[in-house]
Amino acid sequence: MSIVRKRSASHKAFIPANARDNQYILAEFPISNELLNKVSPTLDQSNQQAYFQFYQSMSQLLFTLCNDFAIKNCVFVANDKLVRVRYSQEVHQWQTSQQILFYYDPNIHELQNSFFDANVRAKKITLLFLAQGDDIRQNAAEFHQKVLKVLLCYQEQLALPKEDIRVRDHQHITYDIFARNKGCTGVTAHKLRTMVQRYANQGTKIPDNCSNITYAVINLAINNRLLNMVEIDPQSIDPYNPLYTFLTDSFSLVAKRFNLNNGALIANGLVPIVRYSAHETVSTIGELQMLGYNPENSPCGIISKWQADQLTDNVQLIFVATRDNRSDHGYGRFLNQIEQATRLLATELALPPEKEELTVRFHQHIAYNV
Repeated sequence: MSIVRKRSASHKAFIPANARDNQYILAEFPISNELLNKVSPTLDQSNQQAYFQFYQSMSQLLFTLCNDFAIKNCVFVANDKLVRVRYSQEVHQWQTSQQILFYYDPNIHELQNSFFDANVRAKKITLLFLAQGDDIRQNAAEFHQKVLKVLLCYQEQLALPKEDIRVRDHQHITYDIFARNKGCTGVTAHKLRTMVQRYANQGTKIPDNCSNITYAVINLAINNRLLNMVEIDPQSIDPYNPLYTFLTDSFSLVAKRFNLNNGALIANGLVPIVRYSAHETVSTIGELQMLGYNPENSPCGIISKWQADQLTDNVQLIFVATRDNRSDHGYGRFLNQIEQATRLLATELALPPEKEELTVRFHQHIAYNV
């Protein structure tokens, strides 16, 4: 093999053939007085379910436009909750006080639904568009264009200010590090180009003011085998401190070994939410662990968040890309580094690859105002 081909191969990540692709697009905009007056001019806030007609009209317009543009999976949300999407063989939704999660299989399910409280004026409306089919990554730009057409028609009919609509395109690839040990021998090569670059190559121009962030989340389940690797004193006020310290030390060592210097270990039972932020931020908002990163800045190091008096079901290991992890080819080398670090961690923790799953979810997100 020539040197050129060797260098090209080093920028490719070889992902198991049974990996799952997901794409969903969120569009958010505030509920203004002008919008209320246009859609529901006779709205009486003293009535029960005062906002029912408003939300119903807004959602029906969305569903009509989606049908016109052959988008079969769309959801109208007006309850100010964080929208998240995950794969499942069974379609269902699950709500907490701060989140609304949608589980679906893009190869099977179709859904059009709305979620709102007719008695409450929400701060914003969130429109969720779910990709469908078995070639999601290849068709991502086309799906993005379809959604934009729907949004522009929606905006025009409602006279919404374009600058008020925030679009967020989320894509991720999910797979088990140990897939080969469980019999999956096929692989697919990915350069993992930036979304802006991929879309441009397919004729979809993303605005220059677009923000983007790329990261990976590894899910490590806590079981008795891991607990037995450290001394747990049930009488202590912080019995699980040795466990989380051990995991943090192991995580930090393997991360540094493969030059991964931007990430977090979350073991406090909260849901980690990674977002673009001009300045690095770490904050807790109820059940959410918010992590803000600017990929153009230098790495901010490895942070750990845990509750020493509580045993969590799983630990989330997060690696966030910086400009140094992005090559002209894409993020293939970055994912290879993550996989190498994760495999070394699995060896350090003596994880049995034939029995346990070590799931990697590789995220690429972009966001911009219409």
